[in-house]
Amino acid sequence: MATVDCALPGDPQSLRMSSKQLRVKAQEFLTSRKYANNLVDIINQLDDCGTLGVLTLETIFLELLKRGDMYLERTISLTISEPSPELRYTTWLRSCYEDLWEKLLSFISDSRQSLQLQSLSTSLKLLSQEGRTPIEPTGDLSYYFPLHRLKPLLMRLLSPDRDNVALLSRFQEMSSYQDALYYTWKSLPALTPKRQPPDLFIKNLLELLDKIPLPKDEEIPQELLCGRPDSSPFAWDQLSVRRTLNKTWSCVMHWELSPQLHKHLLIVLLERIMPHLEKPVLLTDFLMDSLDADGPIGLLALQGVFLLVTKHNLEYPNIFTKLYSMFEPEIFHTKYKARLFYLSDLFLSSTHLPEALVAAFAKRLARLTLVAPPEDILIILLFIGNLLLRHPGLKRLIDHPGGGIACERNSGVGDPFLMEERDPLQSNALSSSLWEIRALQFHVLPSVATAARFINDPLPSVEYDMANALERTGGHIFDKEIKNRVKDIMLTFERPSLGVSKGERLAQYWQLTMR
Repeated sequence: MATVDCALPGDPQSLRMSSKQLRVKAQEFLTSRKYANNLVDIINQLDDCGTLGVLTLETIFLELLKRGDMYLERTISLTISEPSPELRYTTWLRSCYEDLWEKLLSFISDSRQSLQLQSLSTSLKLLSQEGRTPIEPTGDLSYYFPLHRLKPLLMRLLSPDRDNVALLSRFQEMSSYQDALYYTWKSLPALTPKRQPPDLFIKNLLELLDKIPLPKDEEIPQELLCGRPDSSPFAWDQLSVRRTLNKTWSCVMHWELSPQLHKHLLIVLLERIMPHLEKPVLLTDFLMDSLDADGPIGLLALQGVFLLVTKHNLEYPNIFTKLYSMFEPEIFHTKYKARLFYLSDLFLSSTHLPEALVAAFAKRLARLTLVAPPEDILIILLFIGNLLLRHPGLKRLIDHPGGGIACERNSGVGDPFLMEERDPLQSNALSSSLWEIRALQFHVLPSVATAARFINDPLPSVEYDMANALERTGGHIFDKEIKNRVKDIMLTFERPSLGVSKGERLAQYWQLTMR
């Protein structure tokens, strides 16, 4: 087996030490104190050995922590005396331990991703072990978490100069530990600046907020990262964690954001933060300004406004005008189009809306089917069917005498509906007809043509399930499948050869001779 070599700095003979020799040095150090210099050698060559050296030192210091070799009682001496050899050795070990932590933190900002990930993993293991076997007195039964190790680690992850998405994904494993999750949240307000930070810092912070959840009381993980059998139980303070989240978010909301970061912030806000804010109504101005943006930003802001309207009694009279303006052909090429259809179905679910308003949406959606992809046409047809069920008076649009056959034959020429009108109540939709759906009955795809024939039959008594239909769209299916783990499939059970397969009886009498 090949070994990894690394140069020993300062060695005049430029000796090379293999991975096996590193393990031997580590074992000698842990076995006898006469090999104490082995630790110095390994630490000095960390820059050259990288991941291999980090793994070796991880093994050494985890064992030292378990043994309690670095534990030091803090006593006040009234007399000046020479420290004992035992005290000097313990102090030296603690100094080497601090040097290792400095190295690990610097490696997290290294250009080699494998070294970054290994340094982060080693840091978390050492933090966990130091919490279980502290190197200083913490009381007989008190719980201890080395917060002074976690904060510098978080500062490295929230780098203003480097995109740490891969490291933050690895750090996400800490969210399965109750105490690690708690102290991560408690550390964030002190690490979040009030002034405008660099874009990379904002991206890393949003990524971290997206990775660490704020669980409900019944969802709080029970496992502890630094728990000890003889320590007092850890106490989770839900109110305190929510306050730290609100402090952190109050700083974030005052930063200027690029379009990409703006979109990322809205996603984190809607999916992680908003349910835990003390006063979500304070987001009104931010969401209203975001609504004016085109594309995904406006669409995501619409979801936030919907939550404020439905759960916090926010009044926004022009919400339907804004929603109406979002239905443009460009929406079919965005990632969040399914969210728009779902929210629109909820917004238009009331049976007390004016028929002229609902008719404008039905007509605009019908017109968009002429340029929409096939899978989106199917969703739109279900949407229009729901609107007709909620407002029976709109059934006249199916065969309206003022716009039916003539409009159908002339592809919209003479149609009184004003597609360019921004106000849905001024679009003359009630004077038009759904000739576009009849045109779809001649679509080249049988699935679309069949779905468009729903207007030929009596409408069902129950609304179509939009949520279920959106789950079955191609984009959602692809995203869902790509997240699943794909196992390697063995295609060949035997190594190919020029001879006869092993299972063949002829193999007993067959021998390939190479000349």
